[in-house]
Amino acid sequence: MGRRSSIDILPQEVRRWLERALTENNFTGYADLEALLRDKGYLITRASLQRFGYKMEQQLARVRAATEAARLMAREAGDDADDRSAGLMALIQTEMMDILMRLQQVGDGDDPSDRAKLLATASKNIATLTRASVNLKRFQSEVREKVESAASAAEKIARKGGLSAEAVQALRREIMGIAT
Repeated sequence: MGRRSSIDILPQEVRRWLERALTENNFTGYADLEALLRDKGYLITRASLQRFGYKMEQQLARVRAATEAARLMAREAGDDADDRSAGLMALIQTEMMDILMRLQQVGDGDDPSDRAKLLATASKNIATLTRASVNLKRFQSEVREKVESAASAAEKIARKGGLSAEAVQALRREIMGIAT
């Protein structure tokens, strides 16, 4: 396994302080942070701080993007057919693919048993996600069938009640809109 970074070996409270300082300073001021850490007795180069800050900033960006996507889905998607869950599963599937791609890039010097453990965990999570996806699709199909049945029943009643063909079709479109 590769050498641990100088930031990885910091005591937890110092690392949490560093993470807060980076976010509060909007990932700037690395020279000041280097000096503050030196005053506390930790020799961490500006380059190490910048690498750590960049990774942390990228993680925060991914979290923000996922959060915003979830907000949009919650606001825009009616949830009668559990569209939010479908969207959430799609986000998770995308992340799992990203993780698997990164696993392919694990270096030759890394411990193969660590890679095997990561692959086993990823495989288990993918299986769980796939089962959830299959169950969700089954549920969505059942919802569509029930809506189609309700639309057909309403259409028959509307025709018997003397509604015009246009009104019947408008009613059907409104009912079917529930399932889309």
